[in-house]
Amino acid sequence: MSELPNPTRSPLLPDRHSQPDFFIADIFDATPKGDQASMEHPMFTLSTKPDMESMNYRHGDIFIKIGPSPIGRATVHDRDILIYCISQCMARLNEGLPVKKSMRFNPHDMMIVTNRDTSGRGYEGFRNALRRLQGTQIETNIKMGGKDQWNVFSLIDKAEIIKEDRESRMLEVEITLSDWLFDAIEAKGRDLLTLDRGYFRLRKPLERRLYEIARKHCGSQKSFRIGLQRLQEKTGSTSEAWEFRRMLNRIIVDNETHGHIPEYDFVLEGDMVTIVRREVAALPSSARRLMISEEAREKGRKAAKGWDIYALESDWREWVDSKSIEVASSDAHFVSFCKKRGPIKR
Repeated sequence: MSELPNPTRSPLLPDRHSQPDFFIADIFDATPKGDQASMEHPMFTLSTKPDMESMNYRHGDIFIKIGPSPIGRATVHDRDILIYCISQCMARLNEGLPVKKSMRFNPHDMMIVTNRDTSGRGYEGFRNALRRLQGTQIETNIKMGGKDQWNVFSLIDKAEIIKEDRESRMLEVEITLSDWLFDAIEAKGRDLLTLDRGYFRLRKPLERRLYEIARKHCGSQKSFRIGLQRLQEKTGSTSEAWEFRRMLNRIIVDNETHGHIPEYDFVLEGDMVTIVRREVAALPSSARRLMISEEAREKGRKAAKGWDIYALESDWREWVDSKSIEVASSDAHFVSFCKKRGPIKR
């Protein structure tokens, strides 16, 4: 018997850094960006254990062959580092500043922005992620930056620790992106898509892949339909078909209860999956009716410093429902609620 979802337990990772340090606010404000190729196709493993298996994927004329690093294939969560690098480069381009394949940054800043653990264990995880990103070998003919060519590459060419503290904790690293990925950056966003910051709180790798596929294929459309088998292939799941259906059903039920996957809902009917953009979904749940944009969450965080923004959302929805309040603008009403709550007094 499968475990029933707990309606009171959030499926999200904790909001580890709801108040970014003042000195990295400009880094935190960079809009998260991901490359469309790895959002559409399964270039990262869903496994949370070392995945030593090679993968061959084909869709039409497109093919991808992936070989693991000595410690396994690059994971969906390793991709956070690439998203961070892409986002910082695009922020510089938008300001008219030059960008280079090799970029230096403080790993702590990256961990804050992507909601990662900043303990010693988190730093070791970051180091292993760099090993997998550099060691995973990819062969593909996917276009990037408008260039139609066959490529064999690693996701990053190299990584180097530039500066450490007395406890050997990394203070500055330099990462050199692959030409394949840097081509997408130099194309000034043509091959990139904006991601919701809530992406970094998704706990399950499959949930992240579902969001990426929804963002790529549904985008701002009302809906998008895809066959269950095709969806499984795109996620990169190697589970049996019945097990993938079970996992997908569980995620759908959790999302119906918590609305935790940003922007999109998923409906499974037979062997077809419909992805629905949430703003146009006619769903009865108050958690779905009163949706909050990421911009409103940022304003709420500033108005109610120290509070968990998602806990405030829950409190606000319960209050609106209990008082039968008619809300004209969810964002404005929620920000006003946060201002009344105010910052936590130390």
